[in-house]
Amino acid sequence: MRDIIIMFIVFSLLPVTVWRPWVGILLWSWLGYMNPHRLTWSFAFDFPFAQLTAIATLAGFFFYRDRKGLPINTTTVVWLLFIAWMAFTTIFALNMGEAPGELMRTAKIQLFAFLTIFLMQTPERVKALVWVIVLSLGFFGFKGGLYTIISGSQYLVWGPAGSFIADNNALALALIMTLPLAWFLFAQTRSRILKLGLAFLMALSCLSILGSHSRGAALAGATMTMFLWAKSRNKLGIGLAILVLLPVFVASMPQEWFQRMETIKTYEQDESAMGRIHAWEFAIDMANSRPIGGGYDVFVEENYRKYAPEITAIIDKEKGRFQGPHSIYFRVLGEHGYFGLTLFLLLGFSAYFTGSYVIRRARNLPGLTWASDLAAMLQTSLVGFAVGGAFLGLSYFDFYYHLISLLVVLRAIVDTETAKLRTGAVGESPLPIERPGLHATRAVRPDASGSGTIPPA
Repeated sequence: MRDIIIMFIVFSLLPVTVWRPWVGILLWSWLGYMNPHRLTWSFAFDFPFAQLTAIATLAGFFFYRDRKGLPINTTTVVWLLFIAWMAFTTIFALNMGEAPGELMRTAKIQLFAFLTIFLMQTPERVKALVWVIVLSLGFFGFKGGLYTIISGSQYLVWGPAGSFIADNNALALALIMTLPLAWFLFAQTRSRILKLGLAFLMALSCLSILGSHSRGAALAGATMTMFLWAKSRNKLGIGLAILVLLPVFVASMPQEWFQRMETIKTYEQDESAMGRIHAWEFAIDMANSRPIGGGYDVFVEENYRKYAPEITAIIDKEKGRFQGPHSIYFRVLGEHGYFGLTLFLLLGFSAYFTGSYVIRRARNLPGLTWASDLAAMLQTSLVGFAVGGAFLGLSYFDFYYHLISLLVVLRAIVDTETAKLRTGAVGESPLPIERPGLHATRAVRPDASGSGTIPPA
């Protein structure tokens, strides 16, 4: 039955996607984040829904007259340079059996991130995409939270097989990145039923994160929570929720959870932690030996032995295993060298400062308070990824690049509305203003000089 339902939904939306390709972005996001076909047991499990959606979206994109241009700013320039550099390092990859396939996988993610920029430059589409992301990933927060309660957190919470978030640590990080977006929707909606549902979803997602027993998620969650409080306009509400709920959630965890968290202090005695450190040392040795890095999938035993003999000797002595990167930063360093890591870091910083630009410009613009609030929550999600990603090899996680594309879209919307407001100041069409709480609009005309209306850059 599930197979038939998934087939019906996707094939019903494919013709709509050709006509309105922005629908394809929503469909792609649902398929990519929730992986509904992986929740089936028959013919839909391995059906190429994503490929069909990509074909329909691209077909519609080329004939769609309402698509916007690509904003040229620091974020998009650095982003394009990073993509080009990843393609360049693949030419010289050590593992040519796997590297081209990984490049294609990454390219598909980047393609849809850029299509999001082209096709989603309206407030309604942005909000729709946020809803799809929150509900898709929130499904696993809801499910994992209930499982944590039922099992007493004795067993780990896992994501859908074959996806970026299949691992318990990756799922926990994805939920940490989703919580700020859920809070944005909670603050925006005026429906009591939706507010109650989102509050319940966020509470269960927090339990799911704790139920993952992920030490990296614990650190990322603590950092994200502080930023969420700092970035939110309702500091009292979030502060009270943290003070009341967090102790209850932590107290509900079993003794095994506390024992695992304690190993953060004694990582030298933990085989898994030391294995990660050896992998990070290998990444440094690789980048020192090959300035352009080793290309995709370079963290294999053969390369350990050739480019990091000292680390290999330690691993052999400890009878350990040759681990993957377990860090977004060291993975990029090992695969794309110091220049690749520099571009990766610049992209993250630039995206964060794009959020600051949107907050500064939109905060006082009529009708764009929502954009300021969303930018702040996107920044919070980026911080969660930056901290949690230090212990996971999710350098090419589609969710992260989707967050960046949303920030670029918000900046484009703010710049467009600012230009409209400047035009309105000399007597042309006025900009609508948002009425608090209702999101309705009414016409308002700024004063003749426009002073006090357009915030400084």
